[in-house]
Amino acid sequence: MASSVKLPLFPLQLVVFPGEELNLHIFEPRYRQLISDTEVSGQTFGIPTVLDGKMMKVATEVKLLEVSKRYPSGESDVKTAAKRVFFLENYETNLGKKLYAGGNVRFVDLDMAEDPVINEEIILLTKEIYRRLRVDREVKEAAEGFCTYDIAHYVGMSREQEYELLTLFNALDRQQFLLEHLHAIRPEIEERLDIRAKALMNGHFKHLSPPNF
Repeated sequence: MASSVKLPLFPLQLVVFPGEELNLHIFEPRYRQLISDTEVSGQTFGIPTVLDGKMMKVATEVKLLEVSKRYPSGESDVKTAAKRVFFLENYETNLGKKLYAGGNVRFVDLDMAEDPVINEEIILLTKEIYRRLRVDREVKEAAEGFCTYDIAHYVGMSREQEYELLTLFNALDRQQFLLEHLHAIRPEIEERLDIRAKALMNGHFKHLSPPNF
């Protein structure tokens, strides 16, 4: 595990997976300042997950890709890409004299060597579920570099389940977790309209109110 570093933090009530592209609408002054600072410096920032008002310890590093739109009010739409997973060691309400939070983080060694045979089964189950729900969403093939994170938001897991998946640093553990979930929802899939709604999400800008601590 790497040595500790300090990162700006943007806690949100969602889970961000490595490799994910996340679009956000930025409107609070503290996070407008964070985006402005990272746009100039190129520094990454962290998005810790908040569950039931509690900030969780495993989180994801995010890099600002671009500010897609700026509003006269000072708000903006931004595109980001998720990078590494880390443990949050401490939380500071204000990072130095900044309006936004920060903390010391320690990046984890993430096992990405997923078993392609198991991924084939995951892909087949996912395609079956999408077919039964009449969802037109492409699922990458194992030979094309499919990863469990690719579908984690789109197969009906709760936020708590998504966070649990984020805490699984071993590739086989993630695969087994996802397989068990897919087998569990398979019998009742026609009733799971929430899965269809999530699977059809198209990268719109999320307008989320960050929690206060």
